[in-house]
Amino acid sequence: MTTLTTSIPVQRIAKSRIKEVDFNNLEFGKYIADHMVVADFKDGKWHEPAIFPYGDMLMSPAMLSLHYGQAVFEGMKAFFMNDGNINIFRPQKHHARFNRSLDRMCMPQISEEAFIQSLRALIELDKDWIPTSEGSSFYIRPFMFAYEARLGVKVADHFKFIIINSPVAAYQAKPYRLKVEDTYVRTAEGGTGFAKCAGNYGGAFYPTQIAREEGFDQILWTDHKEHKYIDEVGMMNVMFVINGKLVTPKLTTAILDGITRDTILTLAKDMGVTVEERKVSIDEIEAGLKDGSVTEAFGTGTAAVVAPIAVIKIKGNDLIIPEAGPDSFQLRVKKKLNDIRMGVEPDKHGWNYIIHV
Repeated sequence: MTTLTTSIPVQRIAKSRIKEVDFNNLEFGKYIADHMVVADFKDGKWHEPAIFPYGDMLMSPAMLSLHYGQAVFEGMKAFFMNDGNINIFRPQKHHARFNRSLDRMCMPQISEEAFIQSLRALIELDKDWIPTSEGSSFYIRPFMFAYEARLGVKVADHFKFIIINSPVAAYQAKPYRLKVEDTYVRTAEGGTGFAKCAGNYGGAFYPTQIAREEGFDQILWTDHKEHKYIDEVGMMNVMFVINGKLVTPKLTTAILDGITRDTILTLAKDMGVTVEERKVSIDEIEAGLKDGSVTEAFGTGTAAVVAPIAVIKIKGNDLIIPEAGPDSFQLRVKKKLNDIRMGVEPDKHGWNYIIHV
């Protein structure tokens, strides 16, 4: 998809900070690009967005989001394609999820036009910050929070919508070691699990820290009622290859509707792989790892795209997942997705939003 005409006012930074960036040693989120989009919702309406130099903002200690948690964010990426143009991947899908999260948190929705125009204008302005090494990307963080200063439990009347960007390297994490969580709960059906709101992540820190102290990387969250069925990994959706089929937990209000999840399920069908979205029990995975019917397990998310899983601790036992070989589904689908984003393969689903430079 191509472009919208943008007319967002810009206050340029006096001196770029790009020379401070070590593009050979990028840490996720360490460097923030020169500019940011800011828009205010107040007096019952959105005011026009503008671009400012990235920097600190004044805020009141009584700001409602600090006390009552009205804060929502998105995470997405832009890339330089092989032809030198810039690709923002699936911004419409991210916008739709952002609005679902905002609605759940009683926050004002933002139009698709304003969302995408803001993304485009900011990325065009800071395009020199987009890294060019293989697998690297420009991480985009749109977010919104309650800005009204008042004590007392209420839905805020004043919100700020902001977009910031960060150059990030290719994700090189080793395969994950997961611990099945059967005590703590990330969220529950009817709660905010499907929304990308800040509290979901803060509430998961404590059990995740316990798991890391025990030698694991992340938690495999289970349902809040019986701890019997799998929900998702700490920061990713989760998928399994079982008897040659791609199996993943069916979406509920306790599971994030991952954009990468949706992309991989769509590509799997294109590749002729049978897809099952259904309840997946811990007992099924345990039995499948023991009898060999579970041949792959991996997480899906914006950061890693596909993150292989090496170990799952179930009922006190570390069960080993076979290492993903070159013919594995997860590596084949990851390559296919990357080829679409880079312009090597046709984008028949209209996922790429291309900025011609």
